[in-house]
Amino acid sequence: QVQLVESGGGLVQAGGSLRLSCAASGLSFSSYAMGWFRQAPGKEREFVGYVSRSGGITYYADSVKGRFTISRDNAKNTGYLQMSSLKPEDTAVYYCAADNNIVAKYKSDAKKYDYWGQGTQVTVSS
Repeated sequence: QVQLVESGGGLVQAGGSLRLSCAASGLSFSSYAMGWFRQAPGKEREFVGYVSRSGGITYYADSVKGRFTISRDNAKNTGYLQMSSLKPEDTAVYYCAADNNIVAKYKSDAKKYDYWGQGTQVTVSS
């Protein structure tokens, strides 16, 4: 059974940093590209970032570019989202997702990902 579990969320002051982790099990991790998404109350789920299977290619939403870094450690079956210079508008539930068929063209399309974590809350106070 494929399972993705996010952790590392919490409360942080504006300007601070958090690192989210996404631990994967039940899949050949290196065969899956990963995406990060977030959803704030009353908002639609939005794309945050993407990392290719090997970790060599990353993409970011304009809203987080230069502040967030997505990475993965295939030996640990874990993906990461490092967030810095956090803003109150970053407050959301953050989700990791994985898919073994997705290509970069569809990286921001949530419907293209087969597997999702349960989400972890990130709250940024002003």
